[in-house]
Amino acid sequence: MTSHAETKRKELGLSQDEVAKRTRISRQYYNAIENKKRKPSVELAKCIASELGVDWTIFFAE
Repeated sequence: MTSHAETKRKELGLSQDEVAKRTRISRQYYNAIENKKRKPSVELAKCIASELGVDWTIFFAE
């Protein structure tokens, strides 16, 4: 199942590595967030959401 973050990232033509670098985290950590294996802090969720142009609360939806 594809996450909303992954769909949006791909629409923007960004790699996981690019998003990770822009938000100053590792690609592995970003991958875990995107695949719902880890939840980011609210601050990080807002940062990633800003890069992707999505609502930051998507990272906390079930």
